[in-house]
Amino acid sequence: MSQIEEATSADGTTIAYESYGSGPVAVVVGGAFCDLGSFRDLAEELGGLGLTGVTYDRRGRGDSGDTHPYAVAREIDDLTAVIDAAGESDAPAYAFGVSSGGALVIEAIAAGAPVTKGSALEVPYRSEAWPAPDDYIGQLERFEAAGDREGILRYFNNIVVGMPEEMVEGMRGTPMWEPLLALTYTVKYDGACLGGDDQSLPTETLRRVTVPFLSVCSSGTQMPVLHDSARVLAGALPNARAVELPGDFHQVPAPVLAPVLAEFYRA
Repeated sequence: MSQIEEATSADGTTIAYESYGSGPVAVVVGGAFCDLGSFRDLAEELGGLGLTGVTYDRRGRGDSGDTHPYAVAREIDDLTAVIDAAGESDAPAYAFGVSSGGALVIEAIAAGAPVTKGSALEVPYRSEAWPAPDDYIGQLERFEAAGDREGILRYFNNIVVGMPEEMVEGMRGTPMWEPLLALTYTVKYDGACLGGDDQSLPTETLRRVTVPFLSVCSSGTQMPVLHDSARVLAGALPNARAVELPGDFHQVPAPVLAPVLAEFYRA
């Protein structure tokens, strides 16, 4: 395990990260309920392939700070700060976003962040066939105002993801329960990256993402609208292609994913 390092974002917020290997920086951006440790294995794999693999705590999570009011622009600044801290001046930089973390990568590239090539796994933009919950951000804020972290955890997994209640209840008492509760107030941050209450494909934003982009899906994602989101996203971007890799639901093992990303970044 690498030593935790710190970058300072434009608003003064401290962002914790770990880096592995050497070479052009490749930052892994986690989605909802993810922290620095969630993709340490992927950062390590990238670090063994001639890159500096980086994983970080997005603001409000783990060892990173938070500064209110929240804005997606602040998270773009955070990613830029991590790239600047972990990378080398004038060297290429790459970013891979997982789920809603992919939406942040897209927003960052569209805003001009120093990302040479982007990539993402199954960004869950919504459609008429798969609409976002009504008043999504408002509901999360009401849970937060009531101090109901468990309410957010259950709402996200039951209503947003569609996980059966018994599966959520099965998490209680396991080692993952308390760490998940600690991340609940950042779920609305991921919602904001996806567009807030309207989480449809952001076509105007996507037109500004002109760098090469790899949109990944997993063979194990049996939910068609989520699996096919990679193809839909690639079709809406100016310079993208989609690829399916062997994996489980909404995830691809790091030893499978890392070589594909490294090859794409180097090409």
